Amino acid sequence: MAEVKYYLPEGLPTPRAQRDGLDKEYWDATRRHELVAQRCNSCGGFQWGPEAICHRCHSFDLGWAKLSGRGRLYSWIRTWNPVHPALREACPYLVAVVQIPEADNIRMVGNLLGDPLQNPPFDVEVEAVFEDHPDATLVHWKVVDG
Repeated sequence: MAEVKYYLPEGLPTPRAQRDGLDKEYWDATRRHELVAQRCNSCGGFQWGPEAICHRCHSFDLGWAKLSGRGRLYSWIRTWNPVHPALREACPYLVAVVQIPEADNIRMVGNLLGDPLQNPPFDVEVEAVFEDHPDATLVHWKVVDG
């Protein structure tokens, strides 16, 4: 069996759904390599991160909507100092804030793949990349070519 190479090094805690279950559908969708966001069934508004109540109309009738997996690079930062001991050899790396136009411009955070010394322009198109681990699937982002 070939060795699996991950973008993130081994030894990091595995993310999982919160005890309250609000983000369970998000993590289930990543396992299917789908990107989803919470959407109010009453007013249709999107929100991120998941909450028990709609930020717009205060309804408790919330669901999930599948997204295209594309967005725009809103901001990014090059991280030189590891926030966890397992990341010591992974620095530098880029952390991106991605705006999702199709979902009321909600913003999601993730790693930006590629050269860690790149200087990607703001508002460039990016797409979700799914990284499967035994206990979870992580969402990273990469700049769309051309």
